[in-house]
Amino acid sequence: MGRVLAVEDEEAIARLIAMAMKSEGHLCDIARDGLEAGRMLSGQKYDLMILDVMLPGQDGFELFEKLNNPPPTLFVTARTAVEDRVRGLKMGAEDYLVKPFDVLELLARAGNILRRHAAKGAAVLTLGHTKIDRENHRTWVDGQEVELTRQEFSLLEALLAHPGRPLSRDQLLNDAWGYDYLGGTRTVDAHIQRIRKKLHLEDYIVTVHRIGYRLEKGEENG
Repeated sequence: MGRVLAVEDEEAIARLIAMAMKSEGHLCDIARDGLEAGRMLSGQKYDLMILDVMLPGQDGFELFEKLNNPPPTLFVTARTAVEDRVRGLKMGAEDYLVKPFDVLELLARAGNILRRHAAKGAAVLTLGHTKIDRENHRTWVDGQEVELTRQEFSLLEALLAHPGRPLSRDQLLNDAWGYDYLGGTRTVDAHIQRIRKKLHLEDYIVTVHRIGYRLEKGEENG
């Protein structure tokens, strides 16, 4: 469960975001403009900010730039220009969603951000002879560092976010590659095989018949 701040001046969209976040078990507060959001951020730590760019007075870009340590941020706006999307990402936003959006896409993108940052704050994990540093994206087998590609680590993170839970190939594809990825689920199988081989995790990344894969729980090292 995470705490989310939705900064949105349109009542219907603000309520939609809040309902969507609460349906996933998250707490969600709403700010109607940048000034209100600034006050709320000064008194409460948030795991995710869903920030509309087109706000009355101070816009979302201005608010984000003024924050010394903004929470992980998903920009939401009606603007479709590539320049606006690039600007938000270059400023340090995690992702960008264009209105009108589908609730399922909002949940997918928000969920990816929350899981990614939850993993970063977790301890180093030990799986047999393998150690995984989720914050720094480093892995070792028997004390020897092993390099994973960015995509391999993204898939490993998707498994780490749900230890002990069977995950479908479609879910892993969505979590690790993103909502818009058009590739097939065979990509997941190929990457799983490489991760198993590189990290000697054959006994920990388990194939679940007709579903996908499950990561057996390891030990937190603090």
